[in-house]
Amino acid sequence: MLAIRLPPEIENRLATLAESTGRTKTFYAREAILTHLEDLEDYYLAADTLEHVKQGKESIHTSEKVRSELGLDD
Repeated sequence: MLAIRLPPEIENRLATLAESTGRTKTFYAREAILTHLEDLEDYYLAADTLEHVKQGKESIHTSEKVRSELGLDD
């Protein structure tokens, strides 16, 4: 179970959409989460990885170096 607080403007927009389409506010909230969850995961995991790189906790490898080490430039 999830309970979220929304700004009144968003709550009103959601209520209007639900009322005009005959669906529930929960339906549209679920759809919005499912539609954007992957993008949110990608963003926040990338931001976390970038922070680790900046702190020296994780290294990066250029494509040129990887190709060379794997012998793909031959």
